[in-house]
Amino acid sequence: MELLKLVRKRSFLSELIYTVLNIALAVAVLLIVRYTEAVWFAILLVILSKWRVFAVRPRFWWANLRSNMVDFIVSISIVLHMYTINVSAIGETTKLFLMIGLTLGYIFWLLFIKPRSKRAFMATQAGLAVFLGISALFTISYNWPVSIVVLFAWLIGYSAARHILSTYDDETHGLFLGLVWGFIIAEITWVSYHWAIAYPLPVVPALMLPQAALAITLVSFLAYKVYDSFYHHSKVRMTDVLLPLLFTISVLVVLLIVFNRVGTAI
Repeated sequence: MELLKLVRKRSFLSELIYTVLNIALAVAVLLIVRYTEAVWFAILLVILSKWRVFAVRPRFWWANLRSNMVDFIVSISIVLHMYTINVSAIGETTKLFLMIGLTLGYIFWLLFIKPRSKRAFMATQAGLAVFLGISALFTISYNWPVSIVVLFAWLIGYSAARHILSTYDDETHGLFLGLVWGFIIAEITWVSYHWAIAYPLPVVPALMLPQAALAITLVSFLAYKVYDSFYHHSKVRMTDVLLPLLFTISVLVVLLIVFNRVGTAI
């Protein structure tokens, strides 16, 4: 009985420390970006916070890095979005509220989304990595060489695909499918980079949402539903993919035809 109490006490203490450290990380990132604009220092802090990835023998580094890549993408993307908000031409009060909102979102990611391992949560994690990663990439890369942008987009697509595929026990072609999906995302990014359009946000029109982030996230969602149907039934059942297909096509048509009129080239 005493042993059980001791185990529970240690478990509670570990959870408490884990929660406090994650909240402290998110707040520290906010303070660094807000008051120093040292975005690279904030990114370095995020990377250092993942020290457990490398706290093993070197031969396990790549496996750990690959399994944590989605977390790296989401975390770094949030830092970049914070920086974009902080240097944008909007009121200081609005900046602070938006950055605090991102900080709370980051805390929610660290404490409630990232630790989950069920397939639905893993798919959500990958989807957030794609959306946040691509939107951050297009926001900061307006003067980058297109080859660098395409390379980062490939990494985001590959990492998201491998993240989801890891939840399927019998999948033996995860590496190949991840490489292929990364290539598809890279191709879409290459086209989007030469036809870059962004939409002003309703509340803060000075901040823009890249069209590519929405399009790539939707296409990724559709690909996930197609693969999931094929995995479970050895074929793609129309009943499984019809609604995702109609939803994706409808949103893309609205984006390309209707919202392009209010979008801005970037």
